[in-house]
Amino acid sequence: MHKLVVLYPEPADPDHFRDYYVNHHLPLVALMPGLLGWHYSFDVAAMRGQSPYFAVFQAEFADAAALAAARSSPEGQQVAADVANYATGGVVVIDYPVRDVTG
Repeated sequence: MHKLVVLYPEPADPDHFRDYYVNHHLPLVALMPGLLGWHYSFDVAAMRGQSPYFAVFQAEFADAAALAAARSSPEGQQVAADVANYATGGVVVIDYPVRDVTG
């Protein structure tokens, strides 16, 4: 499994962010090929102090190759281009392989 995590700092207009994100951006995300599942939240809290992030998104792909294919697809390119329409506070994008721990 491979995860994509997107962290969003506080936008200039939180109401616009929420509306646009839910009604326009996430439907585009749902069209990305190879997407196994995704989650998001606007309730981002820090263990101490104020969270530096307004929202968080995570997506799951089978592996790094599936994520790379999704991001380079026409749908993935449309998703990336759409970020500027709502994320006025910037964006932090990270990805990583998930290591299962059993024991």
